[in-house]
Amino acid sequence: MPRLTARDLMTPDVVTVPPETPVVAVARLLAERGISAVPVLDKAGTVLGVVTEADLIRRLAGEEDEKPGWLRSLFQDPGEQADRYARTHGSTAAEIMTESVVAVTEADTAAHVAHLMEERGIRRVLVIEEGRLRGIVSRADLLRALVSPPRADGELSDDRIRQAVLAAMRKEPWADTFYTLVEVKEGVVEFHGFMRTEQVKRGLKVLAERVPGVKGVVDNTQPIPTYLYMGV
Repeated sequence: MPRLTARDLMTPDVVTVPPETPVVAVARLLAERGISAVPVLDKAGTVLGVVTEADLIRRLAGEEDEKPGWLRSLFQDPGEQADRYARTHGSTAAEIMTESVVAVTEADTAAHVAHLMEERGIRRVLVIEEGRLRGIVSRADLLRALVSPPRADGELSDDRIRQAVLAAMRKEPWADTFYTLVEVKEGVVEFHGFMRTEQVKRGLKVLAERVPGVKGVVDNTQPIPTYLYMGV
């Protein structure tokens, strides 16, 4: 079996936010997309930090922080106090994000990625090449790789391609992952279930074709019934 690398494991289409994004919008994004963290990128695409569920919980818990007494404040570092205040009262992603980002390159091995997660006690690492975000590897990605490793010929497994297609769909507000099912066989993406419009059907075809490893796209969906469409 070929040696697994971060490139084999990572989810390439990552949801990101600019630093000025309101905290409420970040929280809503994580809840709606079912993700636990979102990288913060500047206009040039440089990773500035990451906002995690822990950052948001710290922000919420900070609303009940009590001011330390004058005696206790004498022994506290002013810099740490100011940082804590900013993180618990900040209103944007840049103000509450974790700036110390743990990152790897696409060539780093799965064993190295797993070691970093274990050593740092974290749930994910960013994959960065030449300062640019290439993807993200989560604990779930590591576990998935154990049961669905890349093929011996170096091509991505069908499960990895399927996960990449789903990740790309979750990034687009017009793509429906509830009524549209995704299967991959020998690199060919198959859509099943229901599709809202012909425009969405065309959009999903283009979206899937852009995913690395996809050899073709077959649409087996049907027009969404009226009783379902009313609830969309």
